[in-house]
Amino acid sequence: MSYEVKVEAFEGPLDLLLHLIHRLEIDIYDIPVSQITTQYMEHIRALQVLELNEASEYLVMAATLLAIKSKMLLPVHEGDIDDIEYEYEEQDPREELVSRLVEYRRYKEASIKLKDLESNRSAIYTKAPMDLSALQNSAAVENIDLEVNAYDMLGAFQKMLRRKQLKAPLSARIARQEVSIKDQMTSIVNRLKIAKGRTTFTDLFPSNDKTVLVVSFLSVLELMKRQVVQVEQEKNFTDLMVELKKETWEYEDDSFE
Repeated sequence: MSYEVKVEAFEGPLDLLLHLIHRLEIDIYDIPVSQITTQYMEHIRALQVLELNEASEYLVMAATLLAIKSKMLLPVHEGDIDDIEYEYEEQDPREELVSRLVEYRRYKEASIKLKDLESNRSAIYTKAPMDLSALQNSAAVENIDLEVNAYDMLGAFQKMLRRKQLKAPLSARIARQEVSIKDQMTSIVNRLKIAKGRTTFTDLFPSNDKTVLVVSFLSVLELMKRQVVQVEQEKNFTDLMVELKKETWEYEDDSFE
């Protein structure tokens, strides 16, 4: 079955690199290329499984990282050590990438500030009265900084795929199989209700079929986008926990259009 996937949650290869640098607590001006390349390739494999339309630009960055890694692995020839060190400092293969990352981070921080200014500016204008009773119960949830983004989800998806492949190869079916995101969203919500509203990310993927796994992952992202579920992580590298928000327990089978 051929299917086309487009996900707006992934912003681009530079955004993924910044995410990894933040997660691994790496100095952006002294990137350990070997380590960051390994982590980046793990995410690329997950993107290839998802067959995202934007995956090509991530592959270009992967090739760039591998080229930088190969240059840094080249042996240093005997000679004037001072001259070699000076030449290496002047021709550090990471320099261009670091410059792009710093510039991207600057623009990203500026966009966040502009969004905050827009939000503050909107508070100046008078708004029509609204019922705040529905917000009282969800205020505590909305103010929590979950520290989980699309790339954390992608990393968890890749780890889950690797565990499934170790237990048994992912099955591939030649017969046409229709799997809709709407049906999977309903199935995930029902599975969360059975689990008392909270379960691990991995437990939401009982199937070994590749198509079902991909659609299920996209369904979780869509549920997050619609604020039907929230995803939490106690600390780096621990299992993600998926929780059904209290105000969404009444979702019916035909709620997802």
